[in-house]
Amino acid sequence: MKLAFSKYHGTGNDFIMVDIRNRAMPEDADIIAYLCHRRFGIGADGLILLDKSAVHDFSMRYFNSDGYESSMCGNGGRCISAFARRLGIIQSEATFEAIDGIHHAKILKEEKQLYEVRLQMMDVEAATWNEDDIFLDTGSPHLVKVCSNLDQLNVNTHGRGIRNEERFSPGGVNVNFIEEKDDLLHIRTYERGVEEETLSCGTGVTAAALAWAIKQHIEGPVHFMTRGGRLSVHFVRTDDKFTGIFLEGPAAFVYSGEIEI
Repeated sequence: MKLAFSKYHGTGNDFIMVDIRNRAMPEDADIIAYLCHRRFGIGADGLILLDKSAVHDFSMRYFNSDGYESSMCGNGGRCISAFARRLGIIQSEATFEAIDGIHHAKILKEEKQLYEVRLQMMDVEAATWNEDDIFLDTGSPHLVKVCSNLDQLNVNTHGRGIRNEERFSPGGVNVNFIEEKDDLLHIRTYERGVEEETLSCGTGVTAAALAWAIKQHIEGPVHFMTRGGRLSVHFVRTDDKFTGIFLEGPAAFVYSGEIEI
């Protein structure tokens, strides 16, 4: 069968988007892994299915490049909102279902193939820092770790080791390394399911923003430089919880096509 798809990226975190509102797609791990393969398939960090919703504008399901359905993807949530706008499902605002609940998104700016999208994330329980790391669940599980010389860090080696530690079994954890410089938080992320460093991770940036707020006793927004571009996180902080969390940044349409599966 031929599969129609679109390719999007959010600060270099790239996704295959498939509209399944009026057709089915095989949810086979091998097929999805093949589509995401950068040499034999289309190539992407993950695949996202847009489907109908009985109550909201649409629903979102996210699969990592290993072919298996995963937890919430922040950059993917921004990209699917841009995809829905391009399909004519929404105008400037969206409400959609994801694995961790209901999300609201707003397209702040649209210029040809580039969209500026603000995505509301789920509320997050505050946590406590260990010596140099902290665990937070922002729709996906994340460990945030402060480091120095971030540019020289071997993220794949260090991230893989932490991702597979016994304390995070059986599901593992995403690992984010952060360093403050030039009035920005610089971040690099090792993603489980992709099993390597990605150019950006939306839920990881969100976790890092909240972690930094706890560590530095600051309010939002917190601005980031990922390897793929800039993102910002806005939030309201109380003693034990973060609410009103918004992940803001670009989402870009790359191309569309068909592939035989």
